[in-house]
Amino acid sequence: MLSETSVHDVWTALALAYKTIPLLVLIGSLFVSYGWRLPIFRRWLVPFPDLNGTWQGSIHTTWKDRTADVTPGSVPAILTIKQSFISISCVMRTAEMCSRSYFADFWIDRDQQLQKLGYSYLSSSLPSVRHRSAPHDGTMVFDVVGNPATKLNGIYWTSRSTAGEVSMTLRTRKLLEEFPTDLGPHPVSGH
Repeated sequence: MLSETSVHDVWTALALAYKTIPLLVLIGSLFVSYGWRLPIFRRWLVPFPDLNGTWQGSIHTTWKDRTADVTPGSVPAILTIKQSFISISCVMRTAEMCSRSYFADFWIDRDQQLQKLGYSYLSSSLPSVRHRSAPHDGTMVFDVVGNPATKLNGIYWTSRSTAGEVSMTLRTRKLLEEFPTDLGPHPVSGH
């Protein structure tokens, strides 16, 4: 049975707030961290997809290794996405580089059939290949395909005047912390 509390003065109001605010903070924290992923909240309260996990695919780039006059063609890559209700971070890895987002957000407009993930990043290569692949900034824009999301198809451009296309599919909901060896070496690494 619920008890009714009358608020007659400031002290009674503060006592009531002292009892309810921690509960509201706990509920809010649980929703922001985990609850937003529940299907019951999709579309009406949570407009964006759950992209948490490791995505794998390939990068097709205009970049050219000027030291060996080689264009890599298709470069195997993974993209790890860590997401909560209020934040998202993206880390792209190949056998030779790692890029980390410093700004990421969704562009969602159901009326315009628009569902995109975009982020700007700083890319750093391994020290052993920096003579041909300098650190650089770039921006990636993905179309999020499917409901739930099954593919990420996108384009990117960089501060070193290169661009390309990226295609990814979900590999696992776990966040891999390094480039998996089963995806093979970077196509230019043997040159």
